[in-house]
Amino acid sequence: MSQGPLMPKATAVWLVENTSLSFDQIADFCKLHPLEVKGIADGEVAAGIKGSDPITMGQLTREEIEKAQADPNHRLRLAESRVKLPEQKRVKKGPRYTPVSRRHDRPNAILWLVRNHPELKDAQIMRLVGTTKTTIQQVRDRTHWNSASLSPMDPVTLGLCSQIDLDFEVQRAAKDRPQVEPQEHGGTLMPAEVSTAPERPADPFADMSRPKPVQEDAIDVNSVFAKLKQLKRDDDEE
Repeated sequence: MSQGPLMPKATAVWLVENTSLSFDQIADFCKLHPLEVKGIADGEVAAGIKGSDPITMGQLTREEIEKAQADPNHRLRLAESRVKLPEQKRVKKGPRYTPVSRRHDRPNAILWLVRNHPELKDAQIMRLVGTTKTTIQQVRDRTHWNSASLSPMDPVTLGLCSQIDLDFEVQRAAKDRPQVEPQEHGGTLMPAEVSTAPERPADPFADMSRPKPVQEDAIDVNSVFAKLKQLKRDDDEE
């Protein structure tokens, strides 16, 4: 899809007023709907908009307009700009700038990153906090000149980096770490399906050498009451 003119409606107004081009040709060049161009010709659309001459602006040539007026099937083409803009060179990002008021908090942020995200490499910490590799090593080895009073502090809270940058570096470091195979653990609780399942019937072909559990005799309620009555009579007789 080709690029349209800078001011499409103003250009359409000028083409409608100063040329005999069809609505479809103007709509195709200005990237408008043909009914919208018809509304401009009827004065219902773009009322009060001053027409913009595309020839003066270098977007069309007079020869191109005359060619399109002679051939209704010809589509207008945007003229190539004579002004060539220089290509913008990509500038490599330098180290992150840290405000002067926050520079004394960088060792605290480094200590927090080292403790909470040991998987981060020194280069990643340098990008996040804007520090040097020497300072990171001093904080790791506790040889920093102010190591006695350092306290771990979140770099996001300190304003040294954003949460998005921190999450990106942590995820990037996690991908580089080797995958750890799950280790076998000890005994675990039985699932509810097994613990609440009904007991299976005895296996007729089970090992007969194993001792069978001793079954308790069934309690006869009548005999128990009879014994209690007999004991009560003996007490009364005494």
